[in-house]
Amino acid sequence: MWNIVSILFGSFLVGIAYNFFLIPHEVLSSGLSGVAIMFGLITPLNTGVVNLLLNLPLLVLGMIKLGKRFICYTIVSVVAISVSLYVIPIVEVSTEPILSALFGGIITGAGIGIVFRASGSSGGFDIIAMLLTKKKEFPLGSILTAMNVVVVLASGFIFSWDAALNTMIAIYATGKVVDMIHTSHVKLTLMIITAKGEEVKGKLLANLYRGVTQMNGEGAYTGEGRAVLVTVITRYQLTDVKKMIHEADPCAFVNVTQTIEVVGSFHRAS
Repeated sequence: MWNIVSILFGSFLVGIAYNFFLIPHEVLSSGLSGVAIMFGLITPLNTGVVNLLLNLPLLVLGMIKLGKRFICYTIVSVVAISVSLYVIPIVEVSTEPILSALFGGIITGAGIGIVFRASGSSGGFDIIAMLLTKKKEFPLGSILTAMNVVVVLASGFIFSWDAALNTMIAIYATGKVVDMIHTSHVKLTLMIITAKGEEVKGKLLANLYRGVTQMNGEGAYTGEGRAVLVTVITRYQLTDVKKMIHEADPCAFVNVTQTIEVVGSFHRAS
């Protein structure tokens, strides 16, 4: 229930950012929501309706190909964002486009970061990127960046290049705030030190489609034996994995670090 409340709150923030800061100045956001804003500006359709329609086929495909819990939370976020865009009036809070792009991007990043922390996503390009990475080991960050470049170029050709530059400001601000609240790293390495090695290992292997390497360690102060588990995960799995570890061993020590590159199989290994 707390995850659902967090997702609803984060999605509401995104709706506020769009209708109060970005849309009044023809500034697009990152991802498929940016495409929805663009169609909402050049057609009579409401942006919320367009956002829902664009995400529907991806959500159906994601339900089949990706984890059901992740997609269910994403559906909640997409619907909440779409409803927020529909019911919140479009108000020009600031007459300055650059300030609007900056603050709109910051608020959008806060909302999306909250959704990420609750094990969901705001849909759109995130789902596309995750589907592509399941087929082949594409660099997720590069895929999302390339898709956002298309959004920026479309903004420049359809509206103006001032709008495109402001869109870049909004996207950059969004990414930085998401980094602060959650993490934007493509992959993360977890080192887990625990006295309940078998329980933690069993939990991870049963629920995580990733390899886990186990080593034996010893506490320098106590001299007691400890299991040291190492695994590499994606950013979307971090919240769920931390919950699994806590359920198996609330006293486990977990070190999370950014992984620059993974060579070899990123699935079942070790």
